[in-house]
Amino acid sequence: MVAPVRFLVHYHEIGLKGKNRRHFEQLLAQRLRDALGPETVVRLLHGRLLVEPPERMAAEVQDRLARVFGVAYYARVRSTPVDFDEIAEAALELMAGYPGSFRVRAKRANKKLPFTSPEAEREIGARIVAASSRPVHLKGADVEVFVEFYQDEAWVYTSAQRNPGPGGLPVGSSGKVVVLISGGIDSPVAAWRMAKRGARPVYIHFHSYPHTSLDSLRKTVEELEVLARWHGPSRLYVVPLAGVQEKIFANCPERYRTLLYRRFMYRIAQRAAEREGAGALVTGDALGQVASQTLENLHAVEQAVRMTVLRPLIGMDKTEVIAEAQRIGTYETSIQPQQDCCSFLEPKHPATKSTPEQLERAESALNVPAMVEEAWKQAELRRIKLRN
Repeated sequence: MVAPVRFLVHYHEIGLKGKNRRHFEQLLAQRLRDALGPETVVRLLHGRLLVEPPERMAAEVQDRLARVFGVAYYARVRSTPVDFDEIAEAALELMAGYPGSFRVRAKRANKKLPFTSPEAEREIGARIVAASSRPVHLKGADVEVFVEFYQDEAWVYTSAQRNPGPGGLPVGSSGKVVVLISGGIDSPVAAWRMAKRGARPVYIHFHSYPHTSLDSLRKTVEELEVLARWHGPSRLYVVPLAGVQEKIFANCPERYRTLLYRRFMYRIAQRAAEREGAGALVTGDALGQVASQTLENLHAVEQAVRMTVLRPLIGMDKTEVIAEAQRIGTYETSIQPQQDCCSFLEPKHPATKSTPEQLERAESALNVPAMVEEAWKQAELRRIKLRN
């Protein structure tokens, strides 16, 4: 009989949640089922989860576990009875192909067992030495053997089978946010960072078609299909902004044009947040990256809405953002050429320092509520699924 495929999943941050810990564990268990399919069995144990995916998923499990937020590390494990001889035999099989020194690390979830963790380490280690003549190094061992005891069974794995997860918190544990996504490099990384902190992203994309192409929308959809591998399917609001921009062009000072575009984007995104029950807006702004992202302009723009605006990349430089985009998998799509909505009717000499009062005066010739309503009426909702 073939042994079932089992993975032991550990978390770090969830363990600090005190009385709410069980709620976070249950959310993580659900995210694991979402990633691996509804047939997956997930058992909540003491400080860890045991995952048994369907056998047909065996080849994909590790790749998927590596993208479940909340997972600190995971390992494919061998299950044995609480018997030192059988544990040592399993360890030797797992160590095959990994020569050199070793050490044993044991943990007991079941404190009623008739031995301590150090005693288990010594007994199992002695059996491995007797069978293989491998040297024991308590520091800097080439291979570490991990044994975790739970009730009447033990799970055995080595450092070669142990893999890091992305960490963070399970998606959905921190509410919902609306991410303004442009199709460029920054905003997908900002969304990924918020998902890692447990927020469920809903997206909104603005375009200036027919004055610009729809390349930015195509790219955005492709980026979200990649991000779905990390946080699951998502919802995308697609909003035409050209009508708003034309009125700003005709009635407002040129130097404030881009900032006014952004104020309207925030207002329209706030409508999406109200519909979705989201608690904040998220942007890919990084301090000083472009003229609209000075401290003064960031403050002046966000005063257009009453919601919290989160900027996960605010202290990062472009090199750091690019490295993260490459790791996430969005970079190759993000760098494809596009015309985003802010490039339409862009001012030659944009204001680098503005105040809310200046932008309010610049908007005084506009019927702001009517313009927001008209743009929001044209919003199209799309559902984005996993990109293979």
